[in-house]
Amino acid sequence: MSKPATIDVLGVGNAIVDVLAEAGDAFLTAEGIAKGGMTLIDTDRAHALYSRMPPGIEMSGGSAANTMAGIASLGGSCAYIGKVADDQLGEVFAHDIRAIGVGFDTRPLAGGEPTARCLILITPDAQRSMNTFLGASSYLSADDIDADLIRSAHITYLEGYLFDRPEAKEAFFSAAKIAHDAGRKVALTLSDTFCVARHHAEFTALINHVDILFANESEAAALTGETAFDAAVSALSAKCPIVCVTHGAEGSVIASVGRTHKIAAASVAHVVDTTGAGDLYAAGVLYGITAGLDLSAAGRIGSVAAAEAISHVGPRPQRSLRALIG
Repeated sequence: MSKPATIDVLGVGNAIVDVLAEAGDAFLTAEGIAKGGMTLIDTDRAHALYSRMPPGIEMSGGSAANTMAGIASLGGSCAYIGKVADDQLGEVFAHDIRAIGVGFDTRPLAGGEPTARCLILITPDAQRSMNTFLGASSYLSADDIDADLIRSAHITYLEGYLFDRPEAKEAFFSAAKIAHDAGRKVALTLSDTFCVARHHAEFTALINHVDILFANESEAAALTGETAFDAAVSALSAKCPIVCVTHGAEGSVIASVGRTHKIAAASVAHVVDTTGAGDLYAAGVLYGITAGLDLSAAGRIGSVAAAEAISHVGPRPQRSLRALIG
C-alpha cells in the first residue's frame, strides 16, 4: 500500500518569465506574428521583439507553473519542477513562484542558455499571440526529476510545451513511471496544436501512460484526426481514463468510464485576455479531483478559475479563487 500523498499536485513544465503587452493587429502584421498561436523564437528574435513591444508586465510563467499558481490560490498544496538559468530572470522566477506558495527547488542551469521568456501580445479581441524563447527551460532532463517529490504528490501534471528535446521526453516517461509505481496519478496537457503537430506519434504513445488528459477542441482534433468535437472526445476517452476538453464559450466536457459531463462556462462581464484560461481550468479540475469531488463539481471549479483568468491581463489569478468558489 502506498503512503498517503503529502502534496496535491506536482507540475513539471517550461519555467518561463512571461512578458505581456497590449498591442493592435497592425503591430502583429508589422512583426509577422501569427495571431492567436505560439511561435518558437531564437535569442536574436527575442531581443529584437522585446525591444519593440509596447510597455507591459513581467511575471513568472509557463503553462504548468500557471496551473500550480491556480491550485495554490484555491488552497491546494503544490510544487513545481522546471529549469531556469543561474541568472537574474532565473532568480525572479524562483522568488515569484515561491512567494505564491508553490514549492520550487529545481537546480538552475549554469553556464548555458539564459532563462526562458514568452513575449505575449494581447489584441483588443482578447486573443494572445505568444512568441516563446525556451532557453534554459528546455534543458530539463530526467536528472531533474525528483523521485521522492513525485511519490509524495497525488497527481503529477506534465506540460506538453516541454515535450521537445529527447531529454525532456525521457523526463516525462520517467516521471510517469515513478508516479504509477507509487500508486499515484499522472495528468498531461497537450498545450497547443503546434505541440501536437510536432510530436504527434510521441503524444499518442504518452497518453497510454496518462490518467487525466487536458486539451482544447483544436488540440483534441489534431491528435485524434476527428474534426467533430464529440468524436474527438470519444476517441481520446478510449485511450485515457479521464479526458477534459475545453470548448470555448460553450464550456467543456469531461469524459470518464463511458460517462460524459458537460460543464457550462462561468459567466464573465468582459473578456480581456485569454492567456492562461486553459491553465487555470486545469487547476480547478485537478484541485477538485484531489479534494475528492466528483468530476462535474471539479469541472465547475475549473470554469470559475478560467473565467477569473480571462477577466484581466495575465494568466495568474488576481483574486482568491478559494473565495470565489465559496
